[in-house]
Amino acid sequence: MGELSPSDRRSQALAQLDARTWDLVVIGGGISGAGVAQQAARRGWKVLLIEQRDFAWGTSSRSSKLVHGGLRYLKEGDIKTTLHSVRERDRLLREAPELIEPQSFLFADCAGRKPGRRLFQLGLRVYDLMAGHRSLGWANLATTRTLAPGLAPPGMRGSMVFQDAKTDDARLVWRVLSEAQRDGALVLNYLAARGLQLDAGRVCGITVQDVTTGQPHQVRAKTVVNATGAWADRLRGAVGGKPLLRPLRGSHLVVPFWRLPVAQSISLMHPRDGRPVFLYPWEGATLIGTTDLDHREDLDVEASITQAEVDYLIEAVNDQFPAAALRATDVSACYAGVRPVVDDGSGTASQAARDHVVLDESGLITLTGGKLTTFRLMAQDALALAAVHVGQPFARDDAVMFTPAGALNPRWSPSVRHRLAARYGYRAGELSLHASEADLQTIPGTNTLWLELAVAARHEAVVHLDDLLLRRTRLGILLPRGGLDHLARIRALCEPHLDWDDAQWQAEIDRYRALIAAHYRLPGPIQEAPIP
Repeated sequence: MGELSPSDRRSQALAQLDARTWDLVVIGGGISGAGVAQQAARRGWKVLLIEQRDFAWGTSSRSSKLVHGGLRYLKEGDIKTTLHSVRERDRLLREAPELIEPQSFLFADCAGRKPGRRLFQLGLRVYDLMAGHRSLGWANLATTRTLAPGLAPPGMRGSMVFQDAKTDDARLVWRVLSEAQRDGALVLNYLAARGLQLDAGRVCGITVQDVTTGQPHQVRAKTVVNATGAWADRLRGAVGGKPLLRPLRGSHLVVPFWRLPVAQSISLMHPRDGRPVFLYPWEGATLIGTTDLDHREDLDVEASITQAEVDYLIEAVNDQFPAAALRATDVSACYAGVRPVVDDGSGTASQAARDHVVLDESGLITLTGGKLTTFRLMAQDALALAAVHVGQPFARDDAVMFTPAGALNPRWSPSVRHRLAARYGYRAGELSLHASEADLQTIPGTNTLWLELAVAARHEAVVHLDDLLLRRTRLGILLPRGGLDHLARIRALCEPHLDWDDAQWQAEIDRYRALIAAHYRLPGPIQEAPIP
């Protein structure tokens, strides 16, 4: 018997929803929900994770892509958050070294600008003590110009250099979900929670609906974890929870690497307001971010960058690289996400605390806020409360999260093997077993392999074209026009694995084109950047 098609696998999974009582249902398919599902499944719990859109659709595919120790929190005196972040960053670097990659950061020391060299170096010493290793620390003017050619903010006299890490946030979510599935969790996208079921005032299940067909399902559960990020307050209303969150928008620009080539991550305080901004090499492009603004628009509509944010980020780049003279026409893509920040009454968005919160409200466990880097600790905090309702023992531990990648074809280049291990972890060998030389070529202008498109279509629960091009791969934000220039080959690779006829393909293309135009390109009429 042949392998099931993606639609048949989905039908089989949906049939399981009503057939059992789940120990734990996780609502939300971002990094927080994925972490909860993985940590619970590893302990032998019966776990269901549902996501009303696509996995990592929200904040977890629109972050700054940094796995960092939170150096900025030292300035605010938050030693605990920094310590936890540094340790979790180093854990991720050890356990998933291909996906979580070291990144050198450089911060120009400029006369008359804060923070000064002494204060920054003091922070770095504390940071290094927490991490257990030393950064380069200080680079004189000549070394700085070698490390970052073209860097020339006013009054530069050297720089501070330190190490953190970066990742592909959406792929990190998928890797964590894959580990959860390996341990028995059932994970489903496009399955929306429509209401909580209560018994004597306590949560005992949820009503869900298949977004693709409209079919409802009644799901029994011992407890439910609300890991819906910026949307968490909505579900809490059913159990009397009061609003908790202050949604903040962070927007980013993507420019071709040839237009702004940097080997280091350039970190800076914006000359206008002193907020942290950075730019760094990512996936064959240069990423610039981020803003930090109260997001007052409808959360059900994808966030979009504003012209004021575009101007703000370009101003920051040109302050550091005046000869680059970056313009809006150089931007190949942009994206914006909404962070679930707990409202602590801070006056400005950038001062709002980034701590996570875990609440038990009548058996609804809400996990929200926090940082990408510390998702494992956040998940264990949620499970500590859930265990009471599940009736399962729970103890915090430091068990390994990621199963190492198996052996790959030694004839392939180190860069290809590195890429496959990063994307697929323990499944890398299986998913690339029959790859041809053409499959392992990179898509021009990116680090993405053509193979990744077919693998995603066949194995990674792709329901819409944007699932494929914005989250399973990142072509939608790495290439001009959302990657549509490669549509013919994309379709040829994926059509054998997707149950789409000609009409559905056209509908998906139209839908995707509108999405890119509305949310992943700059506001207003834009001239396309020239191709070198």
